Amino acid sequence: MIAQALAAMSAMAAAGSAAGRTMSLASADIEPNARIPDAHIFDGFGCTGANLSPALSWTDAPDGAKSFAVVCHDPDAPRPGGFWHWLIFDIPATVARLPRGAGDPNGGAAPQGATQSRNDFGAAGYGGPCPPKGDKPHRYRFTVFALDLDRLGADGNASPAQVASRLEAHALAKATLTGLWGR
Repeated sequence: MIAQALAAMSAMAAAGSAAGRTMSLASADIEPNARIPDAHIFDGFGCTGANLSPALSWTDAPDGAKSFAVVCHDPDAPRPGGFWHWLIFDIPATVARLPRGAGDPNGGAAPQGATQSRNDFGAAGYGGPCPPKGDKPHRYRFTVFALDLDRLGADGNASPAQVASRLEAHALAKATLTGLWGR
């Protein structure tokens, strides 16, 4: 069911972009398919990063996008459904970037009105990569969603599964940037 929803969202992303453009996601901090710098790695569980969310920017959102959401997901985590590292949504449609550190819910760098819900560490905001020692490098997928509604209808206590389900149901388009990290 999740695979079908992701395939449908990929088709929407290709078909729903403004004037035939494809929505894209970039970062000044993370190169596509390259090792994620230590500044963005979790600080705990044996990892010693700075736990700063990376700067992200997106372009070519489809016409009709009313808000955005950004998630970071590790599909390689040794648990069913992977591991959710960050879920921020209700980003106003006038915003097309998140500065470095926006994942700190108390830091003031997130866009006004945005909501950060619980990640799989159990806290709101960004929790950086920290895969089990000895695993092959994991893929960390940062995905921006262009949504067909102003507010997602979830709050900071929403589970990652609840947020992901709402995102899938309301996505007009999405774009993904993948980084790698292992220890």
